[in-house]
Amino acid sequence: MIHEMLTVVPRRDDLIVAGDRRLSSDEVFDWAAQAAATLEPAQPTAFQLPTGPEAVVAYRACWQAGAVAVPLLHADGGRQREHALSTLGIDGLFDPADHSAIGEASSRRSTQDRPDDRALIMFTSGSSGVPKGVVHTQAALAYKTRQSIFIQSLTSEDAVLFPASLAHVAGLLHGVLVPGAVPMKTVLMARWDPAEALRLIEQEQVSYMIGPPTFFNDLMDHPEFSPSRTASFRFLSIGGSSVTPAFVNRASDAFGCVVKRAYGSTEAPTVTTCTPDDDPEHMANTDGRPFSPTQIRVDEHGEIQIHGPEVTVGYLDPAHTAAAFTEDGWFRTGDLGTIDAEGYLTVVGRLGDKIIRGGENIDAKEVEAILEAHPAVGQAVVLGEPDHRLGERVAAFVVADGSFDLDQCRRWFSESGAARFMTPERLIPIDDMPTMPSGKPDKTELARLLEDSTG
Repeated sequence: MIHEMLTVVPRRDDLIVAGDRRLSSDEVFDWAAQAAATLEPAQPTAFQLPTGPEAVVAYRACWQAGAVAVPLLHADGGRQREHALSTLGIDGLFDPADHSAIGEASSRRSTQDRPDDRALIMFTSGSSGVPKGVVHTQAALAYKTRQSIFIQSLTSEDAVLFPASLAHVAGLLHGVLVPGAVPMKTVLMARWDPAEALRLIEQEQVSYMIGPPTFFNDLMDHPEFSPSRTASFRFLSIGGSSVTPAFVNRASDAFGCVVKRAYGSTEAPTVTTCTPDDDPEHMANTDGRPFSPTQIRVDEHGEIQIHGPEVTVGYLDPAHTAAAFTEDGWFRTGDLGTIDAEGYLTVVGRLGDKIIRGGENIDAKEVEAILEAHPAVGQAVVLGEPDHRLGERVAAFVVADGSFDLDQCRRWFSESGAARFMTPERLIPIDDMPTMPSGKPDKTELARLLEDSTG
């Protein structure tokens, strides 16, 4: 199903642009066919590749052969790889560079040879805990691809820049599936560099990007940034991290295009978003809405639950699957949110991201939003710091200019009308926010820094 979606499309000369490489549709198709001929149907096939043509071809080869793609983070030091290979009983990794001869080739298999609908096993990359293998089907990925194209009104005239890992669900969707099915130019970056990104956006006339705020803050803060260099942007869709109204408004002004929020996860990619025609207030202040037949609801604890065709069929471990779904089949996200009268969702935190200070529950995300609304603060991440008397107190890491100190922070929270117990009691200025390969803030590293600072 996915293979047909990616091949029954018009050909183009610049399907993938990566560094000094520029591959046509035919080159990508032929390369994938060469590699697919070495794979077995229905077998998990793991690969650990940087963001580039090889990763795209690895996915395509798996699906052309009827195999199950198992992408692993290239930046992983071995923990995820060893867990995945051991869990799946795989001896080694697949590398399409070993089958890179370009020429006439055809897969020796067809979709009729595929014994089940599994297409993908993607391991979660949270900052703590054991990675869980998330299973997605051909039908789910094909549905989400078609829906993403429709919602964004994407055409072959568009071009996407994707600088994050293709071993994450956003990378798979917007770096492999969507651009391959339209088809459109896909500009890939193996390593994030804002100066190089600005050059590529201007040169390749990139019309949209998907990612966390980190990338866009870096672009706006770069000394070589000017609106003229990103004039080709049609829209930006921001997710994967704490996204605040202040950030959306700043980015909208800086880039002069539609900037909207989106919400999803490895288990349920892009569940809610806005269309480019939606009200800017909804784009800035909510995480968008689901599109039929996908449904969302919030239970009595405030947890967001999802039911729809893009939701995972489960985890490799049946115990994880049983814990993640309600009796009536809704997926428990572990995220907290509210849904307004028009059906727009606002994510307000995680069930596990609560700070309990003296018996008061504090949403870390709400504190981060207040901090990032200050003009001197570019990015903030809030953690709970152990406190003998209170249990926890609020500690904030901020990327900000030198004028923003704890006294100014206290005044800002007072002026914002925030409850006093929400005000950070420690402020730790940092030059750069540490991130995981997905672009999300690395809270494990921040917790280590917090512990070291209290020494």
